[in-house]
Amino acid sequence: MMTVKKLLLLVPCLCMLIMNNVQGQESQKQKFKALDWLAGKWIRTNAKPGHSGYEIWDKVSDLKLIGKGVTLKGNDVTFTENLQFITKGSDIFYVVTITGEKEPVFFKLTRIDSQSFTCENPAHDFPKKITYRYDGKNIKAVISGDGKSMDYDFVRIN
Repeated sequence: MMTVKKLLLLVPCLCMLIMNNVQGQESQKQKFKALDWLAGKWIRTNAKPGHSGYEIWDKVSDLKLIGKGVTLKGNDVTFTENLQFITKGSDIFYVVTITGEKEPVFFKLTRIDSQSFTCENPAHDFPKKITYRYDGKNIKAVISGDGKSMDYDFVRIN
């Protein structure tokens, strides 16, 4: 049986754990709130001639965004990726699942402010880093790693 002294020691510890968890969720919610600008449909403006592309993002909860990226050649889909921001433990991840691949790739959110974010996975072949920057009407997404870089420019259509 638990003694009163042990119980008196245990209660403050449990309270601290609960408060830390609540504060962690609030911090994550604040980070997700900083991503609100991402929700919507974005058309790529710098695709190769004859190609086009878009990303669609939806906020499904305070702690989850889902998206889809599509590249087309004419009217034919040539590339599709399912995208999401999720929490895993105390971290937030940008998760990319490419059609035809078995496993998703997790990029840890390493920097965020009200108009940009950076996610990284140094162990991934390419890209190792994903950065989005929002200027009020456009997004510039850059994927990079090992000295290579690709820019994706988007404009919101809704």
